Amino acid sequence: MRLSPTLLRRSIGLRFLSQSLAEAPSPCSDGTTVPLTYLEGFPKPDPKYSETILGIPREKSGRLISAKERKAGRVPSIVFEQADGEHGGNKRLISVQTKQMKKLITQLGQSFFLSRLFDLEVRPDFESDEIIEKVRVLPRRMHLHSGTDEVLNVTFMRAPSGAKFKVNVPLLYRGEDACPGLRKGAYLNTIRRTVPFLCPADIVPPYIDVDLSELDVGQKLVMKDLKVHPAISLYQVNEDWPICNVRHGRGSGKKSEQKK
Repeated sequence: MRLSPTLLRRSIGLRFLSQSLAEAPSPCSDGTTVPLTYLEGFPKPDPKYSETILGIPREKSGRLISAKERKAGRVPSIVFEQADGEHGGNKRLISVQTKQMKKLITQLGQSFFLSRLFDLEVRPDFESDEIIEKVRVLPRRMHLHSGTDEVLNVTFMRAPSGAKFKVNVPLLYRGEDACPGLRKGAYLNTIRRTVPFLCPADIVPPYIDVDLSELDVGQKLVMKDLKVHPAISLYQVNEDWPICNVRHGRGSGKKSEQKK
């Protein structure tokens, strides 16, 4: 797919990294910004899944255009500048490769794909070495076919250093084998699979560990129990809301004890 010189000139002329969803970065005394870094003891993105997503510009949108793109092995996508980019936000229409999206989503899982940063390169066509735009992005949302799980479309947000985003971070439950409550025959009631956090773009966590190793029957973990990087914070949720608890299994607990 080759694009007209006029379209390429328009694409190159777009403004790129203006500020995103939330607060501006805090500059140093010399005017530069020092990116935040991941800390020891907190989850970091696995470099095994680091991959540059390739995209090509798309002139038009619409149901028929999208169907044509999917038939050609491409996923219609949009790159936004901010959370409400639908209303402006330096929007760029692109298409990405279906096989690449399917591979990444399958490897990572849907929730983990949406909490991981990627480099995006927009080129005139997928075989070209010319780069129209190279930018770091966060997948914002995606739509899958309800019957086949075919990737129908993906929305990306530009993620410049210093920007902050609301991210539904996946929870990874660990320590089941050592959990006192589970060892007594109780079961884990999982209430939340993801939790919304306001995250600086430089340190979006790929997931958050939930330690079950000290949880006994009748006990619970709440939002504020989650151990996270000090620069990220819960987003519009009550810190006392539960994320999981350990309950008596069927046929156990006080009632079964009384029968004995």
